[in-house]
Amino acid sequence: MTKKLKLKEGDIAPDFTATTNGGGTISLSGFRGKYVALYFYPRDNTPGCTKQACSLRDGFAELKKKDVVVLGVSTDSAKSHDKFAAKFKLQFPLVVDEDKKIVKAYGVWGQKTFMGMNFLGTNRVTFLIAPDGRIKKIWQKVKVAEHADEILAAL
Repeated sequence: MTKKLKLKEGDIAPDFTATTNGGGTISLSGFRGKYVALYFYPRDNTPGCTKQACSLRDGFAELKKKDVVVLGVSTDSAKSHDKFAAKFKLQFPLVVDEDKKIVKAYGVWGQKTFMGMNFLGTNRVTFLIAPDGRIKKIWQKVKVAEHADEILAAL
């Protein structure tokens, strides 16, 4: 079942300022003029999330050539992001959202079911944000192993 998001294609992407792995700080508005692939994922070092991050890592050079900034967001800590990024040699920032402000602003925090258990968590959703700050495309059904190709095809 696909949850209906409160944001839709054409909307202005909610701005945020947050810390990233490696101790950096970024603001979404700082990337105006470029495409941003803002991907939300449930947890560092889990099978689907690792496949997705590695797909984006492997497609990173192509995405960069098309002026696309890749930002991963989860509710994990900076320390967790540091280990995940180092282990899989990720060249893009992982945004720390421990207070869940960003996942809630984008409407990706909510009810989930895994192995018959219901709980609150981050739903895997990607927003492609155009250079003008508007949401160009939303993926609610992400093909984790081919995600970089999905984003490239949307450009």
